[in-house]
Amino acid sequence: MEKRPLKIGLSARLMHTPPKELGFRNKVLQYIEQSIAHWVMAHGALAFMVPTLETGGEVQRSSLSIKSVVHELDALLLQGGSDVCPLSYGEEALRPEWSGDRIRDLYEIELFWEFVFQRKPVLGICRGAQLINVAMGGTLYQDILTQHPDAHPHVDADLYDKYSHRIEILPESHLAQLYPEYAAAHVNSIHHQAVKDLGNDLAIEAVSAQDRIVEAIRWKGEGFVAGFQWHPEFHGSNRNLLDSAPALLDFLFAAEQQRDSR
Repeated sequence: MEKRPLKIGLSARLMHTPPKELGFRNKVLQYIEQSIAHWVMAHGALAFMVPTLETGGEVQRSSLSIKSVVHELDALLLQGGSDVCPLSYGEEALRPEWSGDRIRDLYEIELFWEFVFQRKPVLGICRGAQLINVAMGGTLYQDILTQHPDAHPHVDADLYDKYSHRIEILPESHLAQLYPEYAAAHVNSIHHQAVKDLGNDLAIEAVSAQDRIVEAIRWKGEGFVAGFQWHPEFHGSNRNLLDSAPALLDFLFAAEQQRDSR
């Protein structure tokens, strides 16, 4: 019998106040960015957005639980997007514009832990990597340039995903096994926040070459939990940037093993 395709859950980005031009006045939009869905689907997996479940909403928790949603999926991919709210790691925002999205944090943290409890792989991209660190008890730099004395810019508003920098892959790490020919590589950089205090039972797998900002993390426990600060889904066929295929295939292989063990 032919095996069914992998079903990968993608956490939703939230737009709380969409512009009126979109035609959704006073409505909240939940969505996924096209590149990340296509990145997953390029290797035969199916991508499913996992919407939030709100108490008092039309979809009640009594009729559909996070547990039952996760049961139907093989793995979780935490998208990038808005800042993680400082309240989620016990701090106040240093500036109003760094307040982040507390609603999304709570939704994704609950989703993250349910996948972990069900022993299903989790991969975090950019914000997703930061969210994993926070969920595991870590903290973030609310703004790298403000809080890191030796920092270099990690974002360029004009260049966006064309802006890149060099990372160093730590020897003996799982990431080093995926990229044995690379001690260092270039990746895109689209973030002003980053891991500060490392979460419990997490290991650093890559750092930025210029200022040692954390660029990749992985859980030391059993199962697959990893996060990349860059956006591998934006690398495409750019030969100057780290090939995203080995990292994705590693994630999908873990999901496949989990699926086949049920």
